[in-house]
Amino acid sequence: MSQNLFPEPAPPSGEAAAGGDPEASSARAYRIGEVCRLTGTKAFVLRYWETEFPMLAPHKSPKGHRLYRREDVDMVLEIKRLLYEQGFTIAGARRALESRGEAAPAAEPAQPAGLPAGSSAARKLLVDLEEELEAILTLLKSG
Repeated sequence: MSQNLFPEPAPPSGEAAAGGDPEASSARAYRIGEVCRLTGTKAFVLRYWETEFPMLAPHKSPKGHRLYRREDVDMVLEIKRLLYEQGFTIAGARRALESRGEAAPAAEPAQPAGLPAGSSAARKLLVDLEEELEAILTLLKSG
């Protein structure tokens, strides 16, 4: 990406500097609200993605606040691209990230059964519906 999404580093807060994680204190740590603003993603979606994508694991401060590193924010942007722009399912995006690390996807996702090959609107609707249902199921299980 050519544009810089990351604000200039602020002086370390007491929480990030006093945390037990040396990586969080030596580099800029972003809290979940900042990551939401930077990526255009809601907090509950980020928390859900943390449960679905093992490679997205922000550190936690002693108070339990999520502290995202720049690499974590980049991973959120990559997950968002795979899900929303490329049309991958959660499982497909997870497999793509696990199989290639940070490289570009090797192949386009398969067309869901029962939909015409040119029906991207119907496919997008089904992918969105599946993600919303998975998020609801996760909320019901945790609640």
